[in-house]
Amino acid sequence: MSSGLEAAKILFLEAAQLLLKEDYAGAETRLRAALELVPGRPSILGNLAAALIGQQKYAEAKILAAQAVASDAQNAEAWLNLGRCREYEKDLAAALDAYQQALAIKPGYAEAWCNCGNVHKARLEFDKARAAYDRAIALQPEMAEALGNQAMLYLRLDRPADAVPLINRAIAAKPALPYGYSIRMHAKAALCDWSSYAEDSAALRNTVAAGHDGVLPFTFIALPSDAALQKQCASAYAANKYPSAGEPPKPAGLRPAHRLRIGYFSADMQEHAVGYLVAGLFEQHDRSGFEIHCFSFGPPGTDAMRQRLRAGVDHFHDVHDRSDAGICDLARRLQIDIAIDLTGYTRNERTGIFARHVAPVQVNWLGFPGTMGAPYIDYVIADPVIIPPEHVPHYSESVVHLPQTYQSTDNRREISARPFSRADCNLPETGFVFCCFNNNYKITPDIFDIWMRLLLAVPGSVLWLLETGDGVAGRLRTEAQTRGVAPERLVFAHRLPSPEHLARHRLADLFLDTFHYNAHTTASDALWVGLPVLTRLGNTFASRVAASLLRAANLPELITETTEDYEALALTLACDPDRLQSIRQKLAAQRDTCALFDTPRFTRAIEAAYHAMWDRHRQGLPPTHIAIDDARLRNIALS
Repeated sequence: MSSGLEAAKILFLEAAQLLLKEDYAGAETRLRAALELVPGRPSILGNLAAALIGQQKYAEAKILAAQAVASDAQNAEAWLNLGRCREYEKDLAAALDAYQQALAIKPGYAEAWCNCGNVHKARLEFDKARAAYDRAIALQPEMAEALGNQAMLYLRLDRPADAVPLINRAIAAKPALPYGYSIRMHAKAALCDWSSYAEDSAALRNTVAAGHDGVLPFTFIALPSDAALQKQCASAYAANKYPSAGEPPKPAGLRPAHRLRIGYFSADMQEHAVGYLVAGLFEQHDRSGFEIHCFSFGPPGTDAMRQRLRAGVDHFHDVHDRSDAGICDLARRLQIDIAIDLTGYTRNERTGIFARHVAPVQVNWLGFPGTMGAPYIDYVIADPVIIPPEHVPHYSESVVHLPQTYQSTDNRREISARPFSRADCNLPETGFVFCCFNNNYKITPDIFDIWMRLLLAVPGSVLWLLETGDGVAGRLRTEAQTRGVAPERLVFAHRLPSPEHLARHRLADLFLDTFHYNAHTTASDALWVGLPVLTRLGNTFASRVAASLLRAANLPELITETTEDYEALALTLACDPDRLQSIRQKLAAQRDTCALFDTPRFTRAIEAAYHAMWDRHRQGLPPTHIAIDDARLRNIALS
């Protein structure tokens, strides 16, 4: 054996040990040295690809992995790494093909089975994903990645009770599993399992404060924190998972007969909170000045909302099966001017599209209530309540202030004519009905303590919540009992179609908001039906939304600034029917004229914001803070 080959072998073995220790930079150094000694060796190329993947250097890794399999088609590890690069690009069909090639060579390759599960999950093929994860776990029972990904699958299927034991096993097997603790936090929050809540949430805050990645932004915004920490969390996540992958397009001049081409990118163009909020906006856009495109990368469907959304835009692009690069290529061919991310870091996120600079101007709006922490997102759309001046430094984006509220609503939202009785909803015939129809993960021990004190202070009152299964009702009733409240005073509403769900709101007396992650669509739903919403103004985007909506509904008297004031006002309203009735009458009288439900007015405001963004870009100016005020809208209306 030549001295060069022997030296390369030693370097290769050293690099293999460093890869196991996740010292990817050290492995890269040794593998590049080995490759100089024996150029083109497939095993070295494949492992160098793995080292680069560990450092988020996917473009070069993909080239090396492709060279490795071209030289040695029986290199299962190289096929795996090629698949990982394709999966990162969301080229899912090609990624699955690479993983299947690896499995054809090495049927017991647990990592390849796990990655097949990831691809099937991303393609919304949930049964296939579960089967692939099961196979990986059967081969390696304590494979942390497979256990963690299976837990994420169960969260995606709204089965948090099945997710918790899996993520516990994953963390036990690999305490440093990326995002493991925040996955567990979210699963337990969805179950209203508050065992170790204070310790777990503090640990996540400490992780973020220390500057470490490993906390999911969507989990973090529901926890007690502040806007500065949320920016730190989002920035670390963006840098790790979605680093910038392209150059921003150069400033462009006006096209002939130019209408601004707006691209809305979303996973939620169906019966979903985001779909409900944007349907009216899509229909109200001024087609003389705007050409509206929707890029839907969520599940394909044919429900009534999907059909309405499709009909409400000029061009509806179903791109769920396209890679990030493919979607970017399509948007650039269509010359999209401004791209709006309606999903952010929520379910089925596709931030990689924006990391590639899908359009000259890129905007974070509506789906994710917080900063994206990404340098390639130019603007976040908000209002002066959501992001007051002192909070602006805690957003990586330039802030756009709309004049009333950041949230669009649909003034055609259907409310069923079905008459609901209290008996229909298992509510007592008499007594005050507090309600909160927020998702379970928004309910935290501090707010639940207040709710239970209110039940104790208001005889005969009940708390009406959503029924979600997984033993949550029983768990919350037990929590109530430990606080001295009879468990039957918690009543749970089963899921109903949206029009019927809205109609039954009329049985409630007061909607009690959650603190750290407010009611968003659920708040505007309640107000649309005529149900007053009581909130406490927080210090983050997600905890200030209900205040924004109440201000736009001309109900500032329902915004409190302290926990004590929130509890006191809730008690006052429950014990003073005349005062509560006057608020209900005010809401009913102003509903159709207030800013919150003035869809045409909101549309003109956001269009003015789009024009302001584009004017700066066209002049070659960087993004900056933009404030759209009512005077500016009047000028637009006059013109």
